[in-house]
Amino acid sequence: MLPLHDNIPSTLRPVVMLGLIAINVLVFLYQMLLPQEALEQFVLSYALIPAHFLQAPPLSWERWQPVLTSMFLHGGILHIAGNMWYLWLFGDNVEDAMGHVRFLLFYLLCGAAAAVAHVMFNPTSLIPTVGASGAISGVMGAYLMLFPHARIITLVPLGFFSTAIEVRAWFFLVFWALLQFLNATMLPQEGVGGVAWWAHLGGFIAGAILGPVLRRPSYRLPRMSKW
Repeated sequence: MLPLHDNIPSTLRPVVMLGLIAINVLVFLYQMLLPQEALEQFVLSYALIPAHFLQAPPLSWERWQPVLTSMFLHGGILHIAGNMWYLWLFGDNVEDAMGHVRFLLFYLLCGAAAAVAHVMFNPTSLIPTVGASGAISGVMGAYLMLFPHARIITLVPLGFFSTAIEVRAWFFLVFWALLQFLNATMLPQEGVGGVAWWAHLGGFIAGAILGPVLRRPSYRLPRMSKW
């Protein structure tokens, strides 16, 4: 299922979300311009490598720098396109609920939680991990808690055809989280195609916890019918 748009208007311009998208795109364009050898070195320097993370001193920049920088690297055009689409769809409303500064802090904390979850389940891995999906999973977790009854227009493939249906946010996001859990528990630890399933779940859980905590006291959730 591919979410297309929701029915929740924003009252604030999502400048942080737009800035995060811009940074991700600019870094990806820079990656594409690098020669292969330089690109490999760039990824090794700034991606998260679980075994290296655990070998570094606990409070050192050496340990936590890759956690931050890996959030802005991507492994291909489909990887960044998918991540940025989900950030675009869900991020504006979460930033609206939190405000700009809190949303940025929230995003980075969810990315860090996702990285730690990935390391916990792959402690000896030497495979570089890149992508914003852990942090964006946090945004989705917060959206679930803040806007569970929002309506999401979703594209559903049906063989050679597809149709758009309206589903509640809680259904779409719980279904998405369940898929991540099933993939994490039923597939090899590194996942198919190198997908960090536990990072998705770690970020999602962190977002579900932090979302209501970091919501602006003055923010009023929109009224929506329930079912």
